[in-house]
Amino acid sequence: MPPAAAEARHGGLLVVGGDGPPPGMLGQLGAAAAFTVAADSGLDSCIAAGVVPDLVVGDMDSLSDPALLRRFSRDRVLVFPADKDETDTEIGLRLLHERGFQPVTIAGGAGGRIDHLLGVAALFERDAPPVRWVTSGEDVLLLTGERAFHGWSGSTVSVFPVGQRAAHLHSEGLKWPLDGLEFRRGFGGISNVAVEDRVLIRVGLGKLLVVHSFKWT
Repeated sequence: MPPAAAEARHGGLLVVGGDGPPPGMLGQLGAAAAFTVAADSGLDSCIAAGVVPDLVVGDMDSLSDPALLRRFSRDRVLVFPADKDETDTEIGLRLLHERGFQPVTIAGGAGGRIDHLLGVAALFERDAPPVRWVTSGEDVLLLTGERAFHGWSGSTVSVFPVGQRAAHLHSEGLKWPLDGLEFRRGFGGISNVAVEDRVLIRVGLGKLLVVHSFKWT
Protein backbone atom coordinates (compact mmCIF):
# COMPACT_ATOMS: atom_id res chain seq x y z
CA MET A 1 0.00 0.00 0.00
CA PRO A 2 1.68 3.28 -1.05
CA PRO A 3 1.57 6.25 1.34
CA ALA A 4 -1.01 8.05 -0.82
CA ALA A 5 -3.45 5.17 -0.37
CA ALA A 6 -3.04 4.90 3.38
CA GLU A 7 -6.20 6.94 4.06
CA ALA A 8 -6.82 6.87 7.83
CA ARG A 9 -3.75 4.77 8.47
CA HIS A 10 -0.55 6.58 9.22
CA GLY A 11 3.16 5.87 9.28
CA GLY A 12 4.96 2.58 9.67
CA LEU A 13 5.07 -0.12 12.33
CA LEU A 14 8.19 -2.19 12.92
CA VAL A 15 7.60 -5.31 15.02
CA VAL A 16 10.79 -6.82 16.43
CA GLY A 17 11.64 -9.78 18.63
CA GLY A 18 11.67 -9.60 22.41
CA ASP A 19 9.01 -8.60 24.88
CA GLY A 20 6.40 -6.35 23.33
CA PRO A 21 2.89 -5.12 23.98
CA PRO A 22 0.10 -7.67 24.48
CA PRO A 23 -1.66 -8.95 21.36
CA GLY A 24 -4.59 -6.56 21.72
CA MET A 25 -2.35 -3.49 21.80
CA LEU A 26 -0.18 -4.79 18.98
CA GLY A 27 -3.32 -5.35 16.95
CA GLN A 28 -4.32 -1.73 17.47
CA LEU A 29 -0.88 -0.53 16.39
CA GLY A 30 -1.06 -2.71 13.29
CA ALA A 31 -4.53 -1.43 12.38
CA ALA A 32 -3.33 2.17 12.68
CA ALA A 33 -0.20 1.71 10.55
CA ALA A 34 -0.09 2.19 6.81
CA PHE A 35 2.68 -0.39 6.45
CA THR A 36 3.94 -3.06 8.87
CA VAL A 37 7.36 -4.71 8.82
CA ALA A 38 8.13 -7.78 10.92
CA ALA A 39 11.81 -8.20 11.74
CA ASP A 40 12.77 -11.84 12.30
CA SER A 41 10.92 -13.20 15.36
CA GLY A 42 8.75 -10.11 15.30
CA LEU A 43 6.76 -12.27 12.89
CA ASP A 44 5.86 -14.57 15.81
CA SER A 45 4.43 -11.58 17.67
CA CYS A 46 2.49 -10.46 14.61
CA ILE A 47 0.92 -13.88 14.14
CA ALA A 48 -0.04 -14.07 17.82
CA ALA A 49 -1.75 -10.67 17.52
CA GLY A 50 -3.46 -11.37 14.21
CA VAL A 51 -1.34 -8.71 12.46
CA VAL A 52 -0.43 -9.51 8.86
CA PRO A 53 2.86 -7.75 8.03
CA ASP A 54 3.37 -6.24 4.62
CA LEU A 55 7.04 -7.23 4.71
CA VAL A 56 9.16 -9.72 6.67
CA VAL A 57 12.89 -9.04 6.96
CA GLY A 58 15.95 -10.36 8.76
CA ASP A 59 18.32 -13.31 8.98
CA MET A 60 15.53 -15.38 10.60
CA ASP A 61 17.86 -16.85 13.22
CA SER A 62 15.33 -16.38 16.03
CA LEU A 63 12.08 -17.08 14.17
CA SER A 64 10.23 -19.94 15.90
CA ASP A 65 9.57 -21.84 12.68
CA PRO A 66 11.02 -20.97 9.24
CA ALA A 67 7.94 -22.57 7.68
CA LEU A 68 5.98 -19.48 8.74
CA LEU A 69 7.64 -17.62 5.87
CA ARG A 70 5.72 -19.78 3.38
CA ARG A 71 2.59 -17.83 4.24
CA PHE A 72 3.96 -14.88 2.31
CA SER A 73 4.83 -14.37 -1.34
CA ARG A 74 8.52 -14.13 -2.18
CA ASP A 75 8.39 -10.41 -2.78
CA ARG A 76 7.21 -9.89 0.82
CA VAL A 77 10.11 -11.75 2.45
CA LEU A 78 13.66 -10.36 2.45
CA VAL A 79 16.18 -12.76 3.98
CA PHE A 80 19.61 -11.37 4.91
CA PRO A 81 22.80 -13.20 5.91
CA ALA A 82 23.63 -13.48 9.61
CA ASP A 83 26.97 -11.73 8.97
CA LYS A 84 25.87 -8.21 8.11
CA ASP A 85 26.48 -4.60 9.13
CA GLU A 86 22.92 -3.88 10.24
CA THR A 87 20.71 -5.51 12.83
CA ASP A 88 17.32 -6.79 11.70
CA THR A 89 15.76 -3.82 13.49
CA GLU A 90 17.98 -1.37 11.61
CA ILE A 91 17.08 -3.03 8.31
CA GLY A 92 13.37 -2.74 9.04
CA LEU A 93 13.67 0.91 10.06
CA ARG A 94 15.71 1.76 6.96
CA LEU A 95 13.25 0.07 4.60
CA LEU A 96 10.29 1.90 6.14
CA HIS A 97 12.04 5.23 5.65
CA GLU A 98 13.11 4.36 2.10
CA ARG A 99 9.51 3.51 1.23
CA GLY A 100 8.23 6.76 2.71
CA PHE A 101 6.32 5.36 5.69
CA GLN A 102 6.90 7.84 8.50
CA PRO A 103 6.71 8.29 11.42
CA VAL A 104 7.79 4.85 12.60
CA THR A 105 6.72 3.04 15.75
CA ILE A 106 8.77 0.10 17.03
CA ALA A 107 6.99 -2.65 18.98
CA GLY A 108 8.91 -5.24 21.00
CA GLY A 109 12.60 -5.40 21.79
CA ALA A 110 12.48 -5.63 25.61
CA GLY A 111 13.44 -8.36 28.05
CA GLY A 112 16.46 -9.65 26.15
CA ARG A 113 20.15 -8.86 25.84
CA ILE A 114 21.27 -5.45 27.06
CA ASP A 115 23.19 -4.73 23.84
CA HIS A 116 20.01 -5.16 21.80
CA LEU A 117 18.13 -2.92 24.23
CA LEU A 118 20.79 -0.20 23.95
CA GLY A 119 20.81 -0.66 20.18
CA VAL A 120 17.12 0.21 19.92
CA ALA A 121 17.53 3.17 22.28
CA ALA A 122 20.41 4.47 20.14
CA LEU A 123 18.11 4.65 17.10
CA PHE A 124 16.46 7.73 18.62
CA GLU A 125 19.77 9.61 18.25
CA ARG A 126 19.78 9.20 14.46
CA ASP A 127 18.76 11.70 11.79
CA ALA A 128 15.68 9.64 10.89
CA PRO A 129 14.64 8.18 14.25
CA PRO A 130 11.54 6.28 15.25
CA VAL A 131 9.05 8.37 17.22
CA ARG A 132 7.71 5.65 19.50
CA TRP A 133 8.88 2.39 21.06
CA VAL A 134 6.28 0.17 22.71
CA THR A 135 7.43 -2.72 24.91
CA SER A 136 5.79 -5.05 27.41
CA GLY A 137 5.92 -2.42 30.13
CA GLU A 138 6.89 0.91 28.60
CA ASP A 139 5.68 3.39 26.04
CA VAL A 140 8.71 5.40 24.92
CA LEU A 141 8.03 8.59 22.99
CA LEU A 142 10.29 11.05 21.19
CA LEU A 143 9.13 14.53 22.13
CA THR A 144 9.78 17.81 20.37
CA GLY A 145 7.80 20.84 21.40
CA GLU A 146 4.81 20.15 23.63
CA ARG A 147 2.42 17.28 24.14
CA ALA A 148 -0.32 16.39 26.60
CA PHE A 149 -0.83 12.78 27.68
CA HIS A 150 -3.96 11.35 29.30
CA GLY A 151 -4.67 8.44 31.62
CA TRP A 152 -1.25 8.56 33.26
CA SER A 153 -2.20 9.08 36.91
CA GLY A 154 -0.11 6.91 39.24
CA SER A 155 2.34 5.75 36.59
CA THR A 156 6.09 6.30 36.40
CA VAL A 157 7.55 8.86 33.98
CA SER A 158 11.23 9.30 33.14
CA VAL A 159 12.86 11.69 30.67
CA PHE A 160 16.22 11.71 28.89
CA PRO A 161 17.75 14.18 26.45
CA VAL A 162 18.22 13.17 22.83
CA GLY A 163 21.32 14.80 21.42
CA GLN A 164 23.55 17.17 23.36
CA ARG A 165 20.89 18.67 25.63
CA ALA A 166 17.22 19.33 26.28
CA ALA A 167 16.37 22.67 27.88
CA HIS A 168 13.57 25.19 28.56
CA LEU A 169 11.46 22.40 30.04
CA HIS A 170 7.98 22.65 31.49
CA SER A 171 5.63 20.05 32.91
CA GLU A 172 2.19 19.78 34.43
CA GLY A 173 0.79 16.83 36.36
CA LEU A 174 4.13 15.42 37.59
CA LYS A 175 5.11 15.07 41.26
CA TRP A 176 8.45 16.76 40.56
CA PRO A 177 8.02 19.52 37.93
CA LEU A 178 10.54 19.80 35.13
CA ASP A 179 10.34 23.59 35.04
CA GLY A 180 13.74 25.25 34.89
CA LEU A 181 15.64 22.00 34.42
CA GLU A 182 18.15 21.27 31.69
CA PHE A 183 19.36 17.79 30.90
CA ARG A 184 22.64 17.32 29.07
CA ARG A 185 23.73 14.09 27.40
CA GLY A 186 24.39 11.45 30.04
CA PHE A 187 21.81 12.80 32.48
CA GLY A 188 18.07 12.38 32.90
CA GLY A 189 15.10 12.53 35.21
CA ILE A 190 14.25 9.05 36.43
CA SER A 191 11.18 7.70 38.25
CA ASN A 192 9.02 10.80 38.35
CA VAL A 193 5.36 10.12 39.12
CA ALA A 194 2.22 11.28 37.36
CA VAL A 195 -0.08 12.72 40.05
CA GLU A 196 -2.82 13.75 37.65
CA ASP A 197 -4.63 11.97 34.81
CA ARG A 198 -3.36 14.60 32.35
CA VAL A 199 0.38 15.15 32.04
CA LEU A 200 1.84 17.87 29.86
CA ILE A 201 5.52 18.00 28.96
CA ARG A 202 7.21 20.73 26.95
CA VAL A 203 10.78 20.94 25.67
CA GLY A 204 11.72 24.34 24.27
CA LEU A 205 15.19 23.39 23.06
CA GLY A 206 16.26 19.97 21.81
CA LYS A 207 14.40 16.69 22.14
CA LEU A 208 13.30 14.47 25.00
CA LEU A 209 12.80 10.76 25.25
CA VAL A 210 9.78 10.28 27.51
CA VAL A 211 9.54 6.82 29.10
CA HIS A 212 6.09 6.01 30.44
CA SER A 213 6.21 2.85 32.56
CA PHE A 214 3.01 1.00 33.47
CA LYS A 215 1.16 -2.30 33.24
CA TRP A 216 -0.96 -2.93 30.15
CA THR A 217 -4.61 -3.63 30.90
